[in-house]
Amino acid sequence: MQGEFLFWFLAVFAAISVGLGKGGLPVIAGLAVPSLSLVMSPIAAAGLLLPVYVVSDVFALLAYRRNYEPKILRVGMVGLTIGVLIGWATAHLVIEWVVTILIGLMGVLFSVHQMLKKFYKKKKNKPINTNSGYFWCTIAGFTSFISHNGGPPWQIFVLPIGLSKSVFVGTSVIAFSYVNAIKLIPYYFLGQLSLDNLKITIYLMLPASIAVYVGFKLVKLIPEKVFFKIVIWALFLISLKLIWDGFKSSGQFF
Repeated sequence: MQGEFLFWFLAVFAAISVGLGKGGLPVIAGLAVPSLSLVMSPIAAAGLLLPVYVVSDVFALLAYRRNYEPKILRVGMVGLTIGVLIGWATAHLVIEWVVTILIGLMGVLFSVHQMLKKFYKKKKNKPINTNSGYFWCTIAGFTSFISHNGGPPWQIFVLPIGLSKSVFVGTSVIAFSYVNAIKLIPYYFLGQLSLDNLKITIYLMLPASIAVYVGFKLVKLIPEKVFFKIVIWALFLISLKLIWDGFKSSGQFF
């Protein structure tokens, strides 16, 4: 009974984390899979939460449907699709902890670099580097497929462009809504989706959808400069957590 209570407590907490993240608060979204991994394997947690991500995406798309940059999406969706396909094709070969550490290292280096540049003070948009976009979005699609951690590579591509707060969030919401939708097919064939998972998702839809709305309202209240500082620090902290999780999962250092 106690174990069941802990599971549902963590599942609801994870759903709320997903919803707040989809509402535009990236620091919260990074807690979803790790928190649920306390009572199941990270892979099982990722499979269980994928339908929650998809449901949250629907509400997030409604909230941010008018705020996006189509040029970024055109580049992003190509790279993200390729990344998901690579993840599907190599799912049986990937050493997850190695990928986790590498993504964490990239996120730490990038966030520290941006902190030193203080790019968030710049208002003018920069040209979109398509080659860089294809590369980082492919990495983002791949890591999103492996463990729902596509945020760091995606932000490495998008943050330096200098989008406004609402367009940054809206573009990211649309991109990862697309990713989560196309992940459903390979996840099904890899056995990561089940009827039991879908039943649990039904119960988690309400807290997740409410959390999307709360996150959306909070983003509106946060000043733009403060918002991007939060994004950068969130990327830094989440990346450190990924490095920690990777080394811990390797079993060689703990």
